[in-house]
Amino acid sequence: MTAASPGRRAVVIGGGVIGIACAHYLGRAGWKVEVVERATVGSGSSHGNCGLVCPSHVLPLAEPGMVGQALKSLFQPNSPFKIKPRLDPALWSWLLHFAARCNEADMLAAGRGIQPLLTSSLALYHELVEREGLDCEFERKGLLFAYRDPHALEAYAPINRLMTESFDCPAERLDSGALQALEPALREGLAGGWYYHDDAHLRPDKLMRAWRARVEADGGSIREHHDFRGFDSRNGQVRAAQTSAGDVAGDLFVVAAGAWTPLLNRHLGCSVPIQPGKGYSLTMPRPASCPAIPLIFPETRVVATPFPSGYRLGSTMEFAGYDATIRPERLQLLRDGAAPYLREPTCEPVLEEWFGWRPMTYDSLPIIDRCPRFTNVILAAGHNMLGLSMAPATGKLVAELAGGGSTHVDLEPYRVNRF
Repeated sequence: MTAASPGRRAVVIGGGVIGIACAHYLGRAGWKVEVVERATVGSGSSHGNCGLVCPSHVLPLAEPGMVGQALKSLFQPNSPFKIKPRLDPALWSWLLHFAARCNEADMLAAGRGIQPLLTSSLALYHELVEREGLDCEFERKGLLFAYRDPHALEAYAPINRLMTESFDCPAERLDSGALQALEPALREGLAGGWYYHDDAHLRPDKLMRAWRARVEADGGSIREHHDFRGFDSRNGQVRAAQTSAGDVAGDLFVVAAGAWTPLLNRHLGCSVPIQPGKGYSLTMPRPASCPAIPLIFPETRVVATPFPSGYRLGSTMEFAGYDATIRPERLQLLRDGAAPYLREPTCEPVLEEWFGWRPMTYDSLPIIDRCPRFTNVILAAGHNMLGLSMAPATGKLVAELAGGGSTHVDLEPYRVNRF
């Protein structure tokens, strides 16, 4: 990594996990870093997600058969995947591009772009926890897919073959007895499961607190409640970020605004096709019969994550624009989706009911690239449902790109001009 010149200032716009990761690695590369956040650090989708660090999640959302599932969801009030019909040209353009990519060739191409970020980030998380001492309840216990229906269990076998042959990422198949023996918190009588041994998980809110403290200890500063308004620029270079609390000058600017990024298109001078994908979670104390391993229930698309300090149910995907309401029926889907699988699917009291907007691109790949309009602006956005899983690699790539040296991962799949 090429170090910045002494005194060079980097301004990171966005205080989610991607922004804080960028701030960390830029600081380590010699930049004096300031983070500008519209609310508070880690208050968006970085806060209440399920905390999975999952190299197994190589395949994109756009896959064969997904168009039919999406269309069916329009007529199913309790579908975990939901599109709120509305007159929104950007949404329908996104959906058409998404539909065009629901084929095996594009799925595999996206997977080849996703995998390096996941693999690099898992290794970097180990460094952050072991060498930097980030206290985030990081555990590497794998990820377990549990099924009730034997046909659904069997339907995953071709996917596992593809994952093994194309990505060297196999899962262990478990029959009903082996599944119960591995995770006694599951109900008896389930069909079986698939177990990815190498995945990890952590508690997102604790990660954000610890990582923020590390950035500040390294000399970085955080400006909260600074709503970004635009750039002060001259001759293709930005001189300052204009915010609701005044200008923040810098030599380098990183836009890590997550799902808010497309609202900045006119400032960036390029079209960033991101849609906010709304997810929900419930955070509770650990039940008496708490899972030891994070669980996904593919038939209901619900995730159950155990933390040493708590327990969380999460997931669902709702394309409803920037609707900030918490819909009780969506939270109920989490309870109902976990109930058939777990001995104690929930625990009282519920400590937090939460939603967050995931920054969804139609090809499931993030944007990590220089902005076409400005030579000193870098985009780092569009990480879909894998922002936490991809954050360290993204931050390191941004620092490498800013320094002008070689990058540890090929940036070509993440170029903004692919849209």
